[in-house]
Amino acid sequence: MAKRFDEKLTQDFEREPVPQDKRKGWLKLSLVWMGAIVALSAIVLGGSLGNGLTMPQAVVATLIGCFLLSVVSALCSMVGAQTGLSTAFVSRFSLGKYGSYAVSAVIAIALFGWFGVQVDLFGASLHNILLDVFNVSVPTKLLVVLGGILMTSTAFFGYKAIEKLSFLAVPLLGILLIASLVRVLSGQSMSEVLAVPPTGDPLTIGVSISLIIGSLAVGAIIGPDIARYAKTPKDAVVSSFVGFFGGFSVVLLIAAVLAKATSQTDIVSIMLGLGWGTGAMLILILAQWTTNDNNLYSSALGFSVIFKNTPKSVLTITAGFIGTAMAVGGIYQYFIPFLTFLSALIPPIGGIYVADYLMNRKKYTFANLASLPNINYVGVSIWAVASLIAFMTTPAPTGFGFFTLTGASGFDAFIVAFVLQAVASKVLQSNKQPELILNQRGNTQ
Repeated sequence: MAKRFDEKLTQDFEREPVPQDKRKGWLKLSLVWMGAIVALSAIVLGGSLGNGLTMPQAVVATLIGCFLLSVVSALCSMVGAQTGLSTAFVSRFSLGKYGSYAVSAVIAIALFGWFGVQVDLFGASLHNILLDVFNVSVPTKLLVVLGGILMTSTAFFGYKAIEKLSFLAVPLLGILLIASLVRVLSGQSMSEVLAVPPTGDPLTIGVSISLIIGSLAVGAIIGPDIARYAKTPKDAVVSSFVGFFGGFSVVLLIAAVLAKATSQTDIVSIMLGLGWGTGAMLILILAQWTTNDNNLYSSALGFSVIFKNTPKSVLTITAGFIGTAMAVGGIYQYFIPFLTFLSALIPPIGGIYVADYLMNRKKYTFANLASLPNINYVGVSIWAVASLIAFMTTPAPTGFGFFTLTGASGFDAFIVAFVLQAVASKVLQSNKQPELILNQRGNTQ
C-alpha cells in the first residue's frame, strides 16, 4: 500500500505518453514556462541590454530575439504535445533507438552539469544577500547544499511539484519587478529614463539578439519535456509564445529600464538600492530555484531512457546529490567548457525531430517506437553535420570561430539541421513512391 502511494506521488510518465486526463491547458503551462526561463540570469541579461544599448534598440533586440525563441519552442513543444513524450523519447523517431540513447546522454549530462553550476551560483548569491541584508555570514558551501536539497526536492516529485512552485514564484516575481519599475519612475519620468545613453560595454542589435537566443536555445529545444503535459498542440504553441515572447521579453525590458534608471546591472544591488528588504531577496532566490529544478528534471528524464529499470525519482536524487557534491567541491570551474561543448550538441536535435515530424506525422506515435530502427543513419549524420556547424560558428576558445551565420551558434545548428532533415525526408519519400507504385501494380497482376 505504501509503495503504491509512493509510486503515485512520484509518477511522472517518464517512459510513456502522459495520459490525456493528466494534461494541462495553456495557462498552467505558461506559468511553468515562465518559472523555467525567468531567473536571476534573465534579469542580469536585461540589465546588460539596458546598459549596452539605447532603449529603442533594446526593445527591438528583445522583441526579435524572444520571438525567434518562441517560434523554436513552439515547434518543438508541438511535437511533445502530439506524442506526450519527453525530448529523449521524441528523438528516437528521427535518430533511432541507439541514436536516442546518445541524445539522452547528452541532454542528461549537460543539464545535470548546469544544475550544479546554478546550485553553486545559488549558494554564492544567497551568501551575498544574507551578508548585505542581515550582516550575517553563512558558509557558501552550506548554502550550496541547502540549494541542492531544495531544487532536488521539486525535481524529485516531477512536473506536479514544478508546476506548483511556478504558480507561487512567477506572480511574486512579476509583482516585484513591476513594483521596482514603479519605484524607479517615481523620481523621474519614463521619457528621461528612455533617453539615458548606453553607459556600459556597447552592444549592437545583432549581438544582443544572439545573446537572447543563446541564453535559452537549449531550453526551447527540450520543450517536449514540459509540453508533453499539454492538452493539445495548440496549448503547447500558445504557452510557448506566452512564456518566451510574453514573459521573457517583459522581464528583459523591465530589467533594461531598471538598469538605465539606476546605472547598475547587479540585480541585488538594484533591489537593495530601491529599499526592498528580505522579501525581495527571497523572491529572487525563489526564481533561481524554479529555473534550476527544471535542469535536473529534464536531466532525469534523459537518464530514464538509458537506465530503464531505475525509477526516475532515484535517478533525480542521485543526479542532484552528485551535482551538489561537485558544486561544493568547486569542480565546475573546470567543467564548464565541457558543458558548453555538450550544450552545442542539443539544438540540432530539435531541428531534426521537428522537420521529421512535419514530414512524417503519422510515424510519431508511441505504438511505433518498437518498430523503429536501432540507428537512423540519415538523422545521426545530420546531427553530426549540424553540430559541426555550431562549433564552426561558435567563437574561440569554445568553438572554432571560422564564420558566423545568425550570430547565435545554437540557432545556426537548429536551422541547418531543420533544412537538411526536411530535404532528406522529402528525398526519402520520393524514393519510396516508385516502390509503392511497383508494389501496387504487382498486386493487381
